[in-house]
Amino acid sequence: MTKKVAFYTLGCKVNQYETNAIAQKFIEKGYTKVEFNAKADIYIINTCTVTSMADKKSRQIIRQAKTHNPKAIVVATGCYAQVSKEELEKIEELDIIVRKFRKR
Repeated sequence: MTKKVAFYTLGCKVNQYETNAIAQKFIEKGYTKVEFNAKADIYIINTCTVTSMADKKSRQIIRQAKTHNPKAIVVATGCYAQVSKEELEKIEELDIIVRKFRKR
C-alpha cells in the first residue's frame, strides 16, 4: 500500500519553495502527495512566524492535522519551528519538530 503525505505551507515564497523541495523527496521515495484535508500517513506543516497571527495559524494547522488521521505523524518545520521549538513542544498532536532541512 502506498504511503501518503500531505503538506501545508504558511508564509512566504521561500517556504513554498522549501515545501515543494521536501515534497519532491517524498515522491522520490514512493509516497503519494495528497491534499492536506485528506487522510495521510504524514502531515508536514511548513510554519511561519512573521506575525503573532502567523504563529497562531501555525499552531491551529498543526492541531488540525490529527483530525484527518489520528495515527498520522505530524511534522512542523519552517520559521516558527526554528524560533519557538519550546512553544511547539507543548502541542501534543505534534510528533516531530524539524528545525532545519539539510540540502542534498
